[in-house]
Amino acid sequence: MRRSFLFALPALAAFALAGCGETADDAGGPDGEASEASGVTPPLLADEEGAELEISLQTTPMEERVATIGLLNKRNNVTTDFEITPGTVVEDGAVIIRLEACERTAPYEFPQETGAFVQVDIRERGESDHTRVFSGWLFKENPSLNIVEHPIYDVWIKDCAMSFPGDE
Repeated sequence: MRRSFLFALPALAAFALAGCGETADDAGGPDGEASEASGVTPPLLADEEGAELEISLQTTPMEERVATIGLLNKRNNVTTDFEITPGTVVEDGAVIIRLEACERTAPYEFPQETGAFVQVDIRERGESDHTRVFSGWLFKENPSLNIVEHPIYDVWIKDCAMSFPGDE
């Protein structure tokens, strides 16, 4: 079943404008009455048969997103993939990877980009403590923009799993 967002554009615009300076007390519903708890009525889409479908205007909360991070050990040519959520730390041997955030552009936005804010700490041979070698955004579509510069390890973002309004 294919849905067109053309039907939803007026409702989405009204929803976006509804939050401009109004409180829940003075926000009116379609009949001039205050709507329920949030003060905003979610927009509706119509499918091909004309039935109304309610859509959510929220993306996946940060703590529910899942990033796939790749780690390459150049010494032994072993690649490991980690699926982690923001706020999580993974350790693989001498490497510690912290994921702070991951983002992906909506399917209807161009150019498509996927990014993650990561911190990479590495313990060198003979050392007892880890040293931070990278802290910043990594981008899937442009890996040379910010790179983890280390002679032994490469770290990169592969994906950020999250949903958008209108996704099923």
